[in-house]
Amino acid sequence: MEKVILKSTAEKGRGLYATELIRQGTIIIEEEPLISCQYSWNAAYGYLACEYCLRPLETAERNAQRLANDPSILLPRTECCTVEPLLSNHTKCQQCGVLYCSSDCLNNALNRYHAAVCLGDDALNENHPINILVEFWKKMHYPPETCGIMLFVKIVGLFRQAKDPLKLREQFQEFVHKSVNEDLFIFHKMLGEKFTSQIAELHTLFCKAFKVETDDRLNWLNIDGFKSLVALVGTNGQGIGTSSFGDWVKNVSACEINEAERKSVDDLIDDLYSKMDDAVGSFLNNEGSALYIMQSKVNHSCAPNAESVFPYSNHVLALKATRDIEPGEEISISYLDECNLERSRHSRQKALREYYLFICQCEKCESQIHDPDETSDEEEDDDEDMEDSD
Repeated sequence: MEKVILKSTAEKGRGLYATELIRQGTIIIEEEPLISCQYSWNAAYGYLACEYCLRPLETAERNAQRLANDPSILLPRTECCTVEPLLSNHTKCQQCGVLYCSSDCLNNALNRYHAAVCLGDDALNENHPINILVEFWKKMHYPPETCGIMLFVKIVGLFRQAKDPLKLREQFQEFVHKSVNEDLFIFHKMLGEKFTSQIAELHTLFCKAFKVETDDRLNWLNIDGFKSLVALVGTNGQGIGTSSFGDWVKNVSACEINEAERKSVDDLIDDLYSKMDDAVGSFLNNEGSALYIMQSKVNHSCAPNAESVFPYSNHVLALKATRDIEPGEEISISYLDECNLERSRHSRQKALREYYLFICQCEKCESQIHDPDETSDEEEDDDEDMEDSD
């Protein structure tokens, strides 16, 4: 943390600023999340991840076989698989059978939230109120997912097991807070047209699952409080993606091997990615989301100087400098994905205004301020394609 300082300005509010020269490639901060979860559809499709830290639980070879729908696939250089040496550490909750990559993760989960929300023998009971809540959410929010209902389940567990619930409330208040009207707008955009009409039913199911009205630690989750929590997660949730096959590819690519083997491995990787594309498209990773207190304070720029990465193939986030950052300079990331970041100023501004409720005044946007306020034909075609696929 000594590389950065948190301060507020009238223009941008809170932000992180460099206290010293930060060279390109430097890890600025590392942070564990307040809470994280795997997406429900991702889990339903068999992407095995640790319930606590989202580390992959299947070997690179098994991962490749499943994603390519080809059980005959054999990977060379098994020493490049990050999961293989840790298989003996895998464990599960003895009550509900949820999987963990280690006893440390199991104990962390039990001590922080899982003991309060563990379904025990009802884990596979589709009529259990929590399972009904999850299924209702899945029908509201089909892939590609941007938010996970299990975050809300785990948040309930956090409050039920917290030694100091008021301090926990203060931690959640560290995230940007919006008005109720802004919250409505955010989750309307986040989950689509149907969500506004379904929020009351979702809240009813949530209250039934956790008996909110009779729990002093949860009574702030009335309908308005619930809307605010959903919007908080929607605007601050950071997507996470981990992959045992992806780790194997990275490690085997870094190996010193002879030219013939290198060609053979490269050809195999190309062939496997082609098969995976045919079988599952772009859905290659264990995917989920998390809330990070410090990372949530990093402001957006369309010309960012940092990026969020996951160096340990779990939910630990690292903020990495993508160029040299001068002392006193604000540290920024992009809230937009790479595709949207390359769109016109008008399109970027529209997306940021609709999903994050601010007008970007970064250096890139200011330099393009005289560009026409219109969307290119190519971008309109992309938008229509995305709408058709919804």
